[in-house]
Amino acid sequence: MPYEPYDAFLLVSFGGPEANEDVIPFLENVTRGRNIPRERLAEVGQHYYLYDGVSPINQQCRDLISAVRADFAGAGVDLPVYWGNRFWTPMLADTVAQMARDGVRRAVAMATSAYSNYSSHRAYLDDIAAAREAAGPDAPEIELIRPFFDHPGFIEPLVEHTRDALDRLPEDQRAGARLLFSAHSIPTAMADASGAPDHDHGPGGAYVAQLTEVARLVGERLGEDHPYDLVYQSRSGPPSQPWLEPDVGDRLAELADEGVTAVVVVPFGFVSDHMEVKYDLDNEARETARKLGLHFVRALSPGTHPRFVAMVRELVAERASGAEPFGLTSLPACHDCPEGCCRQR
Repeated sequence: MPYEPYDAFLLVSFGGPEANEDVIPFLENVTRGRNIPRERLAEVGQHYYLYDGVSPINQQCRDLISAVRADFAGAGVDLPVYWGNRFWTPMLADTVAQMARDGVRRAVAMATSAYSNYSSHRAYLDDIAAAREAAGPDAPEIELIRPFFDHPGFIEPLVEHTRDALDRLPEDQRAGARLLFSAHSIPTAMADASGAPDHDHGPGGAYVAQLTEVARLVGERLGEDHPYDLVYQSRSGPPSQPWLEPDVGDRLAELADEGVTAVVVVPFGFVSDHMEVKYDLDNEARETARKLGLHFVRALSPGTHPRFVAMVRELVAERASGAEPFGLTSLPACHDCPEGCCRQR
């Protein structure tokens, strides 16, 4: 049966290149209007060239879409599934135009990001609005699912994958291993501004509060007494601009000095193992740990874990019914703009 009042589901993601010749045009899309020097784009491009220009994110979206379609069908959810990216094909504007041609009138969308800040929530809303405007008067209404950082369908895969990662350490290293929960760093000013404007989340705004809560929830559910730290990765701003810290590499060096011998890095700021996980953690952080003599294991992100896939359907049902958000935390509902921001008319 259809999930009233929607007649389609839309997955909105970041996008990534899938060939060497795609890399620079993709990076130009990402940085358009920011006056990033060409040499900086070429430097970042080297990360992709290590993988023949192929970012994992598009295939990961295809895999998630396939899993969501199967889950929808098994649960009797009659919603066609569309996919649009912000910065590479399939472009969001093209997808919304296709939805309009297909006669979609009202869709529910999910962004491949669990948290609240401008880049991971508000920017998706802005791009959806721009895509609808470009599609013209027949563009469907599109409502964006809330940030889902505290949903059991996000937390439970993180717990399982962290436990699996601990099991991959040498047995004599597991008990003393330090967990590093890693998320994308953002400018501190952006972090401070994240979340509902009528709620004081403290330093770092809703973004840091949500990350802190997820780390607590995962650590609590592991049922083992592993100390953990919240760390950040993938900084890209100028040195003069404050960004969230500590950097994962800096924290690895500090832990080695403190006598820690094993670490498990949990990329809990991401929903899939895309380029910033594969390069920044599997390449750079792993090499830093090797030089420091640390045992290093990186946990998987939620990806297409069955519980994460089922969460998508549950969030669609939640949105369709107008029910109160269901999560494991006492944090207030979190949006980066006034109440009702997720309803793009």
